[in-house]
Amino acid sequence: MLAIKTNALTKVFRTKVKESGLRGSVSALFRPHHRDVYAVRGIDLTVEKGEVLAFIGPNGAGKSTTIKMLTGILHPTSGSATVLGLDPLRKRKQLAYRIGSVFGQKSQLWFHLPPQDSFRLLAGIYELDERQYRERFGALVELFELEDLLKVPVRKLSLGQRVRCEIAASLLHRPEVIFLDEPTIGLDVVAKQRIRDLIARLNREEGTTIFLTSHDAGDIERVCKRVIIINHGEVVLDESVKTLRYSYLQKKIISVKYAEKTKVDIPGVDKTRESEYAARIEVSTARRPLREVVAELMGLGEVVDITISDQPLEEIIAGIYMDRGRGGEADEPDTGTGR
Repeated sequence: MLAIKTNALTKVFRTKVKESGLRGSVSALFRPHHRDVYAVRGIDLTVEKGEVLAFIGPNGAGKSTTIKMLTGILHPTSGSATVLGLDPLRKRKQLAYRIGSVFGQKSQLWFHLPPQDSFRLLAGIYELDERQYRERFGALVELFELEDLLKVPVRKLSLGQRVRCEIAASLLHRPEVIFLDEPTIGLDVVAKQRIRDLIARLNREEGTTIFLTSHDAGDIERVCKRVIIINHGEVVLDESVKTLRYSYLQKKIISVKYAEKTKVDIPGVDKTRESEYAARIEVSTARRPLREVVAELMGLGEVVDITISDQPLEEIIAGIYMDRGRGGEADEPDTGTGR
């Protein structure tokens, strides 16, 4: 059975057009002009039950707008969507009992209350009886290691701690599908990895369908099995993460600082920035193993700091456009209506 299916799903926002000059302002007051802005353009999408899907793209691509239509928050202009066999537009309340959502910049926890109070309130909203609540609450506290956080007001939690509580809260009613919109935004490397491990474990142990958006290539590479790239409201790529990794996720960025003046000259890598004490290089793991490059950097002198990061997702998407001969589309104006 499909968890999600869309057919020519489209969302158009109508906006007023400002006119310059006094005459234009007076005219706009009585006869305002509008233009249609396409946030999502005819998306066809299928997601199997239990699948872990990355739904990615640059700012303004239409990711959040799509999620809001799939959860019933926004009504589509045209086309259709079903989630777990239900129309989000007509069956929003019924669907809410079967899905969960976490938006990285919005909280479902009460800011001044400790998480355990928010959990209790959410249990009432989802009409869980006492036995169901206690059983599920105990399992989530153990899975997400929340014991020490339950009585601390949410405002005093770190961002990583709050995100763990947010995801746990969204799972209280055992949703079959969970939408995660930028769940690792703003987190440090350790917190990101912890959240990724929890998402993977959730899918593995409970079979929950994961619909993930992110600007972090690491989230996609370490959590998801399939990736869909969207830009200007249109799907431009639908591939397995394995294929994406082989074709586009082979570049790593290394920044290194030395205690003394050091000349960085390593074959098979590209230097993007260099000073007397530091350098930033790009490594294609298809050309040279990462461990070899790191070993050579460490051997050049006393290293005081070194970081390894993924290529920015925007650059990966730009590379896909170039490879597919679609660079012209990437130059279209940004609608600004969705992430």
